[in-house]
Amino acid sequence: MSSDFEGYEQDFAVLTAEITGKIARVPRLPPEEKKQLVASVEKQLEEAKELLEQMDLEVREIPPQSRGMYSNRMRSYKQEMGKLEKDFKRSRIAYSDEVRNELLGDDGNSSENQLIKLREERAHLLDNTERLERSSRRLEAGYQIAVETGLELVEECERMHLKYEAPSFISLIVSESRPNY
Repeated sequence: MSSDFEGYEQDFAVLTAEITGKIARVPRLPPEEKKQLVASVEKQLEEAKELLEQMDLEVREIPPQSRGMYSNRMRSYKQEMGKLEKDFKRSRIAYSDEVRNELLGDDGNSSENQLIKLREERAHLLDNTERLERSSRRLEAGYQIAVETGLELVEECERMHLKYEAPSFISLIVSESRPNY
């Protein structure tokens, strides 16, 4: 089983090295080659995600006493994948700026500092958007746990035939969250 995982690891390492090299070349190529390279990187990123999924499945099959080491490696690979996707987004932003300049006939020399600043601001916005999405998912998960906990408490009180006076907002949440039978 671990030999399958190690095979996937080798494939992932080769694939991520290829992706990294291609991402670095995107800004320096002529427009037609850039389009092809961007499409190729997108395809390889999908392949890398599939490899991570296969590796994750392999880790789940490993006995619990050996799983920790593989779980740490998986975390590292997922972080690497996230970095690759972020780098690819940034290279595509640079690519889209260049395409825009070509279409508008702007040679870019007169406003090069403005373009650099714009790219930095876009990258900053992307980072903030990702951070906001992660925070939103955590808030939703916390809300779901609170609702489930509230339901369990109400059900336990009902089971024990206890009377309780719940604040109106808890009653509202519980009544809206209860499954209808």
